[in-house]
Amino acid sequence: AQPPAPAAIAAPVEPRQARPGPIPVRPLNVRTECSFRDETGYNGALKLDVAEAKVKAFEAQVNIPKRGACRFDLKDFRQTKELPAIELSQSRGRCIVRVWEQGERVTVAFQQCEKMCSGSAYDQLLPMIYDRRDGTCA
Repeated sequence: AQPPAPAAIAAPVEPRQARPGPIPVRPLNVRTECSFRDETGYNGALKLDVAEAKVKAFEAQVNIPKRGACRFDLKDFRQTKELPAIELSQSRGRCIVRVWEQGERVTVAFQQCEKMCSGSAYDQLLPMIYDRRDGTCA
């Protein structure tokens, strides 16, 4: 007589992480003036006014302790895209600023913007995120 076959053991099913929803393809509308500071002293401020995906005002500054600062002003850029994300291209340089929304957050990200920063600040420059729910930015 043969011993009974071992029972098949099902692998535990791990719950899937919910992914953030897709980025909506609709004109962005946002207006904020906010500032932030973290425990290391990294701080900054953002002024952003966008109506129907057209940038009316944009100023950003970030101060990074022992590294330097980065400063951005709409007068130094021209808007080159509206959808799916806003794109601002530096008029006399390579810097590109992209602005998009995902859920309740609006992100402002910087690419190739070394010359907008002093010292080695660009190496530590993170995207700025404005949270519509509570009006804060980081």
